[in-house]
Amino acid sequence: MIKELYFKYKEIINYLIFGVLTTIVSVITYVLFANLLFTEKTDITVQISNVLSWICAVIFAYITNRKYVFNSKTKGRDKYKEIFNFFIARFSSLLIDMALMFVLFSLMHIDDTISKIIVQFVVVVVNYIFSKIFVFKNNTD
Repeated sequence: MIKELYFKYKEIINYLIFGVLTTIVSVITYVLFANLLFTEKTDITVQISNVLSWICAVIFAYITNRKYVFNSKTKGRDKYKEIFNFFIARFSSLLIDMALMFVLFSLMHIDDTISKIIVQFVVVVVNYIFSKIFVFKNNTD
């Protein structure tokens, strides 16, 4: 029964698993960058740390999404197009991420780490939609 449910919803389940792992990568690297690179948390240092953590998370996400979630088999020029589309889609969600971090941290004065965790819930959903529609649309089983 569980095996049948897994295979029926394999893509979504795998995306949730790797989405959680990507979120962990994002939050941990954010905390490391925010606390190790800067002595003070300001609007700009929070955004710099956010972008640096995004880079780490996107690299991790592309590798895991391509292999374990969407089972992409593209090669050659199509693979480069896939990578480009993935990064463009993720860049779009980075803009959403940065806007929400600005609202939560800078305007509402919510702790930066808590803000980052809240924002990640929105980003995971947006990234799945972007990946499914724009990046790996023809590559799923």
